[in-house]
Amino acid sequence: MGVYRVRNTANGRFLVGSTVDLPAMLNRLRFQLDLGSHPNGSLQTDWNASGAEVFEFEILDTLEPSDLPGNDPSDDLQTLEEMWLRKLSSSGGISY
Repeated sequence: MGVYRVRNTANGRFLVGSTVDLPAMLNRLRFQLDLGSHPNGSLQTDWNASGAEVFEFEILDTLEPSDLPGNDPSDDLQTLEEMWLRKLSSSGGISY
């Protein structure tokens, strides 16, 4: 589990998100974009106009699963995602 980024290398814009299953989420994002059904219209428009070859799918950070039964990582993932958004935005990046 962790934080991911989809980055348009042509214009520098990016989408940051978090999930408990990084490989599955990255596959899902690529599948949605290929089908033209991603919910983020700006990202989908850029994907359609520029093509898949200008996009990078990256894992920015990971969290180790807790050994505690019933542990919900949602708050930790949200905090980590917000940290990455602040970091990337403060260095001049523009998010989708």
